[in-house]
Amino acid sequence: MGFKCGIVGLPNVGKSTLFNALTNSNKAQAENFPFCTIDPNMGIVAVPDHRLDNLTLISKSKKKINTTISFVDIAGLVKGASKGEGLGNKFLSHIREVDAIVHMIRCFDSDDIQNVNLNVDPVRDLEIIETEMKLSDLESIDKRLDKKNRKKIEDKQIKILEMANDCINRDNNFEILKENFTTTELNQTGLLSIKPKLYVCNVDEKSIGKGNKYTNSFIKIYGNNNTIIISADIENQINLLDGNEKKNYMKMIGLEQTGLNILIKKGYELLKLETFFTSGPEETRAWTITKNCTAPKAAGLIHSDFEKGFIRSETVSYEDFISNNGWLNSKNSGKMRLEGKDYIVKDGDILNFRFNTWPYFFHAKVN
Repeated sequence: MGFKCGIVGLPNVGKSTLFNALTNSNKAQAENFPFCTIDPNMGIVAVPDHRLDNLTLISKSKKKINTTISFVDIAGLVKGASKGEGLGNKFLSHIREVDAIVHMIRCFDSDDIQNVNLNVDPVRDLEIIETEMKLSDLESIDKRLDKKNRKKIEDKQIKILEMANDCINRDNNFEILKENFTTTELNQTGLLSIKPKLYVCNVDEKSIGKGNKYTNSFIKIYGNNNTIIISADIENQINLLDGNEKKNYMKMIGLEQTGLNILIKKGYELLKLETFFTSGPEETRAWTITKNCTAPKAAGLIHSDFEKGFIRSETVSYEDFISNNGWLNSKNSGKMRLEGKDYIVKDGDILNFRFNTWPYFFHAKVN
């Protein structure tokens, strides 16, 4: 399982430019006029992980398969979108399908790139988008909670919708929902306002390292934790370079990581995601799980039969696997453990599942 991020923002803030940079493509239009993205573009990106590279070498695997992240470039929203302004509700509906929202916010001056507002104000721009999402949610909640429709909804979902409605009307945050319900339960509502969010401040080249007055004003209100400073134009330029050229250019402009790597790291933290691996001569593969995932649930990502018939998992930590040069030495040195159904998979675990599909027993070679 990977995860899907929707890139949203007002028109001409750099969404399509960032999308093209992240996905290393020119799939999304990036023209200098509002609504140049008419339908959402989706790109699937391999998640870079040095651990996967090392495991592939040790296991002498024929194939290496990264886990993935999907980015969706969603058309620019405007004030009144919830009532059909601009491109309207059609594009609000696209946001409901993503796991997390990446708010792209303009934090640069330019006479060459149109601005739908008279001046640059990242706080105001975010408030416009957030307001449209809340208004759309209120409309959705009202429809689902009327007498005719609420009969079709589970009691727990009704409770979430009622509490969300109260939070929006009182202009409260949604922490009370996160404290009382699981992420899965909240996601089932399809509400936009409660989706996890990252904020990407799009700056010019000179503001990459230290930010500028716009990023400072934004961070003063929304904080650093889920805020990333990126130059979409620079990310595009980096993608045109290879190997040493890329490293030298990034060093010259003071970049330690690409925007893609920063976004993935923040996204994993935001969604509480981790990675486990399967590794053998045929393939080494990375798998994305949520934190506190049990071994049977992890096995189910590979095949539903693995979860249904789960017996136990041969388990080695990444560090032990590397230091013992693979499965055999890890087992001989006592570093391989047999874990049962209650085992909570840890980030970096290398797993080999044993499962039973009646009347047969299998020692699963998942690679």
